[in-house]
Amino acid sequence: MKRTLLALMIVAFLGPGCSSVRKVQKLSDDALLDTIERTTSRYFTDFINPSNGLARERANWDYYGDIVTTGGTGFGMMAIVAAAERRYIPREQAVAQLDNITRFLDRVERFHGAWAHWYASETEQVFPFSQYDDGGDLVETAFLAEGLLVVRQWLQDSESEAERAVARRADKLWREIEWDWYTRGTDALYWHWSKNYEWKMNHRIKGFDECFITYVLAAASPTHPIDRKVYEAGYKNSPYYHNGKSYYGIPLSLGMEYGGPLFFTHYSWLGLNPHGLTDGEVRYFERNRAHALIHYNYALENPKKHAGYGPNLWGFTSSDDPLVGYCSHHPGTPDENGTVSPTAAVSSIVYTPEQSMAVIRHLYEDLGRQLFGRYGFYDAYNPSLAPEKQVVKHYLAIDQGPIVVMIENYRSGLIWNLFMQAPEIQKGLERLGLYYEK
Repeated sequence: MKRTLLALMIVAFLGPGCSSVRKVQKLSDDALLDTIERTTSRYFTDFINPSNGLARERANWDYYGDIVTTGGTGFGMMAIVAAAERRYIPREQAVAQLDNITRFLDRVERFHGAWAHWYASETEQVFPFSQYDDGGDLVETAFLAEGLLVVRQWLQDSESEAERAVARRADKLWREIEWDWYTRGTDALYWHWSKNYEWKMNHRIKGFDECFITYVLAAASPTHPIDRKVYEAGYKNSPYYHNGKSYYGIPLSLGMEYGGPLFFTHYSWLGLNPHGLTDGEVRYFERNRAHALIHYNYALENPKKHAGYGPNLWGFTSSDDPLVGYCSHHPGTPDENGTVSPTAAVSSIVYTPEQSMAVIRHLYEDLGRQLFGRYGFYDAYNPSLAPEKQVVKHYLAIDQGPIVVMIENYRSGLIWNLFMQAPEIQKGLERLGLYYEK
């Protein structure tokens, strides 16, 4: 009965014809980015579970769940800080929510310091992501730790004891993550551990992808650090780490064909500033910019002749899909079916400002009545389908978070600056042989 009532509420709240879609008007670049950042941040300040403040996994107009996500909450904590600094919400509201979040994270079950991917809000118990994925998720924990460090840096020097208390709790939670335990005594980090199935998933974290931040944070830990050999033999020892090919005349140093989905250039880099970062061979900002530009040029070429692809509609990543559910739409995969995920190009604005702004303007000014709702751009759009099937009117925390954070980083560098002020991060980078060029 309760779930049915909530389902009816969400249909009215996010359903087709939602009255929250305002009249589309032309704005300056800054005003347009402000509108998108402000609106999208509401996913993390308004559409939350009030009992714990965490980000809900998703919002579908036809489904309303009570599952909260840890990685998405890490992105959400960064979005909350940005929203407070932009005065979208009062600072007191932001601090109260961050206090609520960190208290929840401190009391729920953890697995050698790592959190599960999902928790059920009502019971505060782990909600299994899959049969054997019902315990510690080190990658989602890394995304969460990004947010914890940003919160700590934002509040630790406050004149308010209440704010400093939140910072101390964030620091405590960060220090309790046992990164080294997740090596199993080997030369790599492992993604999952379950008290019921132990290492059944057996997933070594390797290859250039969204997990880069996991190794950086593991090396940066002041309490449970890993050695450089784990990074060299684990993460970098993969057939899809080095690339070395060129696409459309653009060299790509790392990653799979065409670079893979664009969230590889977002999740690890919400806090970690790629500008000037290198290991002496790879320059990470240039690598990520190349990845985005390859996607841009793929849309220009449009080898499969999908409707709409071009300079105003590009960017491919993992998201919901009008045809096959959640999947990855990046070039080179069978699921590249004409679906474009707004988060891909919008969150790439730090790498491709001109090309991303063209997409933003098209999505907002030309398609805003279809694509822009209460929490910003909907999750996916496929113009090759019948009009009633083109838009997936869902929101996902892991897609909305990068939009807020990367727009803020583009506008002010706020989240990058806070994260990089954490003294552990520089030590972790040095331990892995990474440094910033002068």
